Amino acid sequence: GVTGQTPAVPTPDGQVADLESGTVKVVTDLMTLELDMRGGSILNLFLNDYPVSLEQPDDKFELMRPTPPNLFVAQSGLIAGEGSAAPTHETLFQTTQQEFRLEDGKDTLNVDLFWTDDKGVRVVKRYIFTRGSYLVTVQHLVENNSGSPWTAREYRQLMRGEPGEQSADSQFLYTYTGGAIYSPEEKYDKISFDDMKESKLNKDVKGGWIAMLQHYFLGAWVPPPDQVEHFYTNVLPGGRYVLGAYTPPVTLSGEQSHTFSTGFVAGPKLQDELEAIAPGLELSVDYGWLTVLAKPIFWLLKQIQSVVINWGWSIILLTVLIKLAFFKLSETSYKSMANMRKMTPRIQALKDRYGGDKQRMNQAMMELYKKEKINPLGGCLPILVQIPVFIALYWVLLESVE
Repeated sequence: GVTGQTPAVPTPDGQVADLESGTVKVVTDLMTLELDMRGGSILNLFLNDYPVSLEQPDDKFELMRPTPPNLFVAQSGLIAGEGSAAPTHETLFQTTQQEFRLEDGKDTLNVDLFWTDDKGVRVVKRYIFTRGSYLVTVQHLVENNSGSPWTAREYRQLMRGEPGEQSADSQFLYTYTGGAIYSPEEKYDKISFDDMKESKLNKDVKGGWIAMLQHYFLGAWVPPPDQVEHFYTNVLPGGRYVLGAYTPPVTLSGEQSHTFSTGFVAGPKLQDELEAIAPGLELSVDYGWLTVLAKPIFWLLKQIQSVVINWGWSIILLTVLIKLAFFKLSETSYKSMANMRKMTPRIQALKDRYGGDKQRMNQAMMELYKKEKINPLGGCLPILVQIPVFIALYWVLLESVE
């Protein structure tokens, strides 16, 4: 059951338009999107701050779209219990206007869609957009005026198609497209399309989230942290993959109200912002096994950028700093190489003397190294130490949308 009364669902002002499976356009400072009147699903979503390329600043990046290639939509709804009725992502909603805009001077925008059944159950599906944030609150405000008990769960899911063909210049860059989930126990876990084909995800999680990732962007549902959610996957015909979560059932007696509420994120993988939204969400920026090195490198890169306000110069200065940090190692390495070069004529003389006798040759070389106090690996080891750091830097530059 539900404890406490939630505020009654507000009645819409003005005329309710019945848009037969039309769409509603929503424009905020960060995104431009279309909601489907059928189910209130997010169909198209463009990111206003991210052009497709610098040459085409007016063509905005399309993160979500209802058709292949790169099909990606966000769906949510209510699953009614026995004897109850509730709107799913297939149900037709109504609305008061066909376009909603975040007005200048306003910090939030509410977009409301309405549904009622003939027994007196009323549902408002509300999207709350906030200026400057990629986190959208999605709510189902339920008012049960039917006089009999009503039961339902809220579900949210992300549906993606197989990624489109990669362009030739990006084939040598491996970047992940697929699902990911987070739970406090098992932390960050990728659920690839192949994993979804092999077995269905089926687990209860409290304080986690579900997401569909691509190179620099993600879509994610972030349920309330104190609520136990059931995470699931589904594979649909036509190469479509579903990753979803649903809530425990809620029962309302007659004349009771309840608000289901969850967070939805659609945007770039900006690590600081993602970390503030939910634990582990910043891990969707995947530096692989070198995360432990990559995170401090990215932090340092951001610090430099905050001073010089130019990513190009920041990368150059960071590289110089890393080189300076390894200066002593490099110096040792170069000295060792120089000493080895001095030995070249003497090693050649040993080769000439011992010819085909490998064993005697190696013995004589070891004696020579010992006498001259030379470590033949002295040139390699300092370089080997630096390799993981520079691979981590490469991953930072590859994965960070900033």
